[in-house]
Amino acid sequence: MDRFSWSNGLLEINETLVIQQRGVRLYDGDDKAKLDVGVALLSTHRLIWRDIKNHECCVAMPLSQIIFFEEQAAGIGKSAKIVIHLHPAPANKEPGPYQHSKYPYIKLSFKEHGQIEFYRRLTEEMTQKRWESTPVSQSIPTGTGPQAGKIRAVGIVGIERKIEEKRKETDKNISEAFEDLSKLMVKVKNAKEMVELSRSIANKIKDKQGDITEDETIRFKSYLLSMGIANPVTRETHGSGTHYHMQLAKQLGDMLQAPLEERGGMMALTEVYCLVNRARGMELLSPEDLVNACKMFESLKLPLRLRVFDSGVMVVQLQSHSEEEMIASALDNVSEKGSLTAEEFAKLLGLSVLLSKERLLLAEKMGHLCRDDSVEGLRFYPNLF
Repeated sequence: MDRFSWSNGLLEINETLVIQQRGVRLYDGDDKAKLDVGVALLSTHRLIWRDIKNHECCVAMPLSQIIFFEEQAAGIGKSAKIVIHLHPAPANKEPGPYQHSKYPYIKLSFKEHGQIEFYRRLTEEMTQKRWESTPVSQSIPTGTGPQAGKIRAVGIVGIERKIEEKRKETDKNISEAFEDLSKLMVKVKNAKEMVELSRSIANKIKDKQGDITEDETIRFKSYLLSMGIANPVTRETHGSGTHYHMQLAKQLGDMLQAPLEERGGMMALTEVYCLVNRARGMELLSPEDLVNACKMFESLKLPLRLRVFDSGVMVVQLQSHSEEEMIASALDNVSEKGSLTAEEFAKLLGLSVLLSKERLLLAEKMGHLCRDDSVEGLRFYPNLF
């Protein structure tokens, strides 16, 4: 411990912080040091320790003082440690917490773990020896006690150099920020151009309905689908209120028909929200507008329905989607497998776990299934009573 000197804990010019770890206690050899648990900081030039409660209490030691180091595994009631063997203290060493020590080594005790990474980074620094290639300014002895070593002979030139480096770094960060902003604006512009292009193609199909063959029409529509919705219903084009929600409901009815058939006739409203906004491009839809539009499916006599389960889960389903078929499917699969969880049922049907669980709960509500709710999770069985 007599190799440590009092420090302010600030990094010098050309010195870089490598790693820091909380909950580290210093040992003078095998004896606990008269310092509390603190933070150990490893820089390219020094090993620094700072008290957590009293930041004025900070000590540092040059890495050039280290001969070699080794790990000491944790034991019962003992934390893992790194044992650091040191050269003798130099004659011109600055004052520190210890004037003399009978031990040629110190220990770092890691109360909150982190010793493996700290050991690895210390090994790297001792191998590279960066303190030799980039020396830092030397400390001026200023007395004894925790305040010692706080004045650094960096000089006017060093201060000016540090200010200039900070200014260059700020300029670089600003330039990179504006480059990212320019890229974002280009993407927004391209997205708007794609929407305009899709609208143009859609108008051409309407204008030349008799001149374009059915195969060409299907091909054009497939291109539009890959780009998103050709003419998304917006408040700018259809106003606000009921009329807007009615037009939006009609567009959703056309768009969701095929995805619902592919997914067994039912989709969670959150999944519908993501699918619709992905297709609309820049004209994003709010959750409130989506719900209001879905509520109009039945009044507009569209082939879709908004359904709310007892648990509060909202789904969009085809009008032809039969509740009896859902219950029968759940009962058949559970009877065949003996028992099923929502996750297992979801894999069998290719549905989300949320919708699979709702189907099982519906079959249970109708008295066809019963449940076993244990620490292993919720599992459904055929109801034999």
